[in-house]
Amino acid sequence: MTLVAILFCLFMLMGMPVPFAFGISGVAFFLQQPTLPLTMPVQQVLSQTQNFLLLAIPLFIFAGNLLNATGITERVMKLASVLTGHMRAGMAQSNMVIAASLGGITSSAIGDAAMLSRVLGPGMIKKGYSGGFSASVIGCSALITTMIPPGIGLVLYGSIAEVSIGRLFAAGMIPGILMTIFLMAAVGFRARQKGYLPEREKRAPFKEIAKTFLDCIWAFLFPVILIAGLRFGMFTPSEAGAFACVYAVVVGAIFYKRFSWHGMVLTLERAVVDIGMVMLLIALSAPFSYGIVWDQIPQKMAAFVLGISDISWVVMLIIIGFLLFAGTAMDSTVLILMLTSILIPIAEQVNVDLVHFGIIMVLTLTVGLLSPPEGAVLYIVCTIFKCSLWDFVKEGWLFMLSVVMVVVLVIFWPDLALWLPNLTFGIE
Repeated sequence: MTLVAILFCLFMLMGMPVPFAFGISGVAFFLQQPTLPLTMPVQQVLSQTQNFLLLAIPLFIFAGNLLNATGITERVMKLASVLTGHMRAGMAQSNMVIAASLGGITSSAIGDAAMLSRVLGPGMIKKGYSGGFSASVIGCSALITTMIPPGIGLVLYGSIAEVSIGRLFAAGMIPGILMTIFLMAAVGFRARQKGYLPEREKRAPFKEIAKTFLDCIWAFLFPVILIAGLRFGMFTPSEAGAFACVYAVVVGAIFYKRFSWHGMVLTLERAVVDIGMVMLLIALSAPFSYGIVWDQIPQKMAAFVLGISDISWVVMLIIIGFLLFAGTAMDSTVLILMLTSILIPIAEQVNVDLVHFGIIMVLTLTVGLLSPPEGAVLYIVCTIFKCSLWDFVKEGWLFMLSVVMVVVLVIFWPDLALWLPNLTFGIE
């Protein structure tokens, strides 16, 4: 497996697309194993596309595109402005509320960062916010998206680790809310330092807040209905994805009157591109993952880590450090596919709940989206706001620290992640 890992890293340094780096290095593993037939890599790729659990991913991506096309995004932005306009740097505070509200719609930190940078960016600059401040606000808020159902990272982890996706969805809610609160507090602190003023003089009256909230109630009901449906056995995770698509069409056609066949075609085109990128990556990662299991890498890694310490929180900190380092060099989706099967045995050895571990793993790897040299979200926001990496770090270190604090709290207080799934689904 050493040669395979070297090939993979070499292909990545050459700039080869990640799915093909996975696929070619995975085939190289089988070429080293004379006992394994060369038909196996093809079988692995095909079997990965027939995984019923993974059907949830393209369906949720399609549903997200549909919900975006129905005008929910515009309504959520209006509500966020009403709720936070009286705070300092009101537009930045609105961004945090929007990111938390749209988590169940975009399901992608990268998509969220790109969309909010384009939509809110010009207004932030016009209000006098610096490029570094605006980029760091939107970049860090995009991480909230991974915790709000139906985050694609949680679906991937759950399917690989064979963990209840419904429990993972519920477990992500409180960490997601905590991130929103911590980041809003950090924005308020930095806005006071920089002298940014509120958007409006007084807090919005309750009547205006209630009216605006009711106008976008369908965005907030979406994750609640998903978790409730999974809890009461109304549908499996894959069926939940299909329900999400129907929900989006019904909301757009009946309640918001924004559905059209032309819009449906455009949404399908965007969804096909998004789904193609994700599913090609998942399919071509299968031979690579098979090689990891065949060479017993998970067992060897577990023995190595447990040789350092068998105390659960120490082991978790070691894993967190490794994930943070890995996240600086590779996309979080790739790392979830690559590392889940390796790290699960370690978590089981130290009696860490696999739902709790999944939240920590996905959240930690998402932090890598803001870390050079591979941080996709970092480069998106810095490019759009035309700010340097140094400006981003200088303005956003407090925001990044807020996210890390949430990770630490979830590690040492597992109930932050496990309370809601235990309440909803029962204690396992």
